[in-house]
Amino acid sequence: MSTMVARALDRPGGRSVLLFERNLLSYKEMWTIILSGFFEPVFYLLSLGYGLGGYVGDVVVDGVALEYAVFVAPGLLAASAMNGAFYDATNVFWKMRYQKLYDSILATPLGPKDVAVGETTWAVFRGLIYAVGFFAVILALGLVESWWAMLALPATVFIALAFAGAGIAAVTYMRSWQDFDILNLAILPMFLFSATFFPLSTYPDWLGTVIQLTPLYHGVDLLRALTTGTVGSGQLVNVAYLTVLGLVGMWIASRRVEKLLLT
Repeated sequence: MSTMVARALDRPGGRSVLLFERNLLSYKEMWTIILSGFFEPVFYLLSLGYGLGGYVGDVVVDGVALEYAVFVAPGLLAASAMNGAFYDATNVFWKMRYQKLYDSILATPLGPKDVAVGETTWAVFRGLIYAVGFFAVILALGLVESWWAMLALPATVFIALAFAGAGIAAVTYMRSWQDFDILNLAILPMFLFSATFFPLSTYPDWLGTVIQLTPLYHGVDLLRALTTGTVGSGQLVNVAYLTVLGLVGMWIASRRVEKLLLT
């Protein structure tokens, strides 16, 4: 057994579990920071899902009439997974540029791929924590209408993976804190326009096409189908899109870490 473990650790990215453990221990005394991210989507749900929903009425999606809160809930669930993963991924900038954490880590048997996989896995885990908390809320409020929703939490892993991988890759190109404005310029429009609050049919055709190219739209579409029972072959496309984005992001991140710190 020990030989099998040693072989697993020696594979590229195999020692990433050690970095995951390091992050877990470092956040052990700062659990309130993670908990604080849970409340934002809940406030949106209560204020818009129920407040604005009283004026909007039902929303028709694929010929199915949905209560507005039921329509908004999966969109905010996807946003929860996105926020948890992406904002944790951006911490890599601090660890790399100021804390110099990876300089010391790469002096150990861990390599650039271990760093990329370890940080991505941790960011996915944080995104999943946010998603679990918010899913418990919408379940308690009766905003889930299908047994397909049992797959909603596993599906949030793909959303978190996409934004963790892409987020870590993006911050390796950042030069200063001001570059965070560019990332926010990408995240905020996605949150507002990825069919999170309004059906895709309400947008002009050209904007609808742009929206369908964004990762959050694929996450929202995937979770909305699962929580409302309107599952089809399109959800396989959602999963494939999110998975590829996350894996490509990890690959870019590992190459960038190696270039920045080992050359």
